[in-house]
Amino acid sequence: MADNQSEKTERYRAPALDKGLDILELLSVQAGGMTRAEIVKAMDRSPSEIYRMLERLVARNYVARSLEGDRYALTTKLFVLGNRHPPVRRLITQVQPLMDIFALEARQSCHLVIEDHGIALVVAQAHCPANWEFGVRAGAEIDLLGTGSGQVLLAFQSMPARELLISRWQGTDKIARLEQMEPQLSSYRKNGHRVGDSQQIRGIVDITVPILSPRGFVIAVLTCPYMERLEEPGQPGIDQALALLKDAANRLSLR
Repeated sequence: MADNQSEKTERYRAPALDKGLDILELLSVQAGGMTRAEIVKAMDRSPSEIYRMLERLVARNYVARSLEGDRYALTTKLFVLGNRHPPVRRLITQVQPLMDIFALEARQSCHLVIEDHGIALVVAQAHCPANWEFGVRAGAEIDLLGTGSGQVLLAFQSMPARELLISRWQGTDKIARLEQMEPQLSSYRKNGHRVGDSQQIRGIVDITVPILSPRGFVIAVLTCPYMERLEEPGQPGIDQALALLKDAANRLSLR
């Protein structure tokens, strides 16, 4: 299957489009933008190729040139286009008010995560009203296998969604890792949630619950990166935060 996929990829190559996408992806991780010379060096392309492509991206407002004319950076156009996507926009519209209520009552931040082409994508966040919080920014791409959010997305997947994911992961070690993780995923399905130490930040306890379709499959997950603030001894505990987050998810689930 991996060979067939490689053949298809080679057959339908569009070099000009690939160059444009490569530039967008490169600029997306450069907060201060890049000069044309830096882009040429990073992409190992000829200056004339990069110049033509940059001019088209500037003309279409995907990339902006600095006032001095020597640096290029992404505009907000891709962000705007992404947020026009109707299913995601409708989901955020429904979820955001309940996330805000949770953040107020639990005094913790929370974020909404969906699965998108083999990654977990944070699409919305609610900020804690307290002085201190830990949060994950909207737009962040996080690992499906190595985060609480990703693991709950995997635990409540439908079989067609799982098969599609496996096809995307052909040729990687992720399939074996997924198989090894199945006992954990089964326990999350049984409990209806995951509560466990963050696999990224020491001292954070991730609380994750699924938002489910009528057939019981995951649409998205809500995650609270729970942090205990020493200056608020009366703050809701983990069990209370879990109950509040489950209440929000149950109100959003289509069961």
